[in-house]
Amino acid sequence: MEKEAVTKRQKEVLKIIYANLITAGFPPSFSELKERLKISSNQSLLDFFSILEKKNLIRREEGSARGIKILRKGYRAINARPLAPIVGFTSAGSFTEAIEEIDAWQPLSKDVETIADDVMIVRVMGDSMINANIKDGDLILFKKTNEFVSGDIVLAQTPDGTTVKRFISQDKPPYKFLKPENPKYPIITFTAETEIIGKMVRKLNNDIEFR
Repeated sequence: MEKEAVTKRQKEVLKIIYANLITAGFPPSFSELKERLKISSNQSLLDFFSILEKKNLIRREEGSARGIKILRKGYRAINARPLAPIVGFTSAGSFTEAIEEIDAWQPLSKDVETIADDVMIVRVMGDSMINANIKDGDLILFKKTNEFVSGDIVLAQTPDGTTVKRFISQDKPPYKFLKPENPKYPIITFTAETEIIGKMVRKLNNDIEFR
């Protein structure tokens, strides 16, 4: 339908955002966008974003001036490969603090474009998953989901931080736990604070440099 068409101006905005993600690792600021688009007020820019959101071209995070994410429809509109955020470091041995800020964005291969809106890339630290062929420094593509089964390798938030482990569910104590793939590490039992953020899609080639 005509009202769903992506205008030249809207494509221009999407291309500016995309280029900034690639070169700087984050979306452009309001000031940068206003200057590039020759828009005088923040409200005019917000109104523009509202149109893009209604067309499912972008998604914005509340309270973040740079919290702009291009959605799959937006990538298609500018004929660009979807990007996945590299969200910092997680631990596969000792725990680290919660996931840090996005370090960079990485183009996705064609076979995972359909889940591009719900993925992130995490660099693993430690050796607790070596028997699953996940080594220190490996980059793992995770899909954010609430659907997972026993045996899935997951990214989990615990009271001590984030970690990559194998999720196990069984009919005897401990009923649910996170299992390392290295016998020198203990299992991590579930608590009320444990949350699974996503499950592993694949390991990526380690050729991405953090900005």
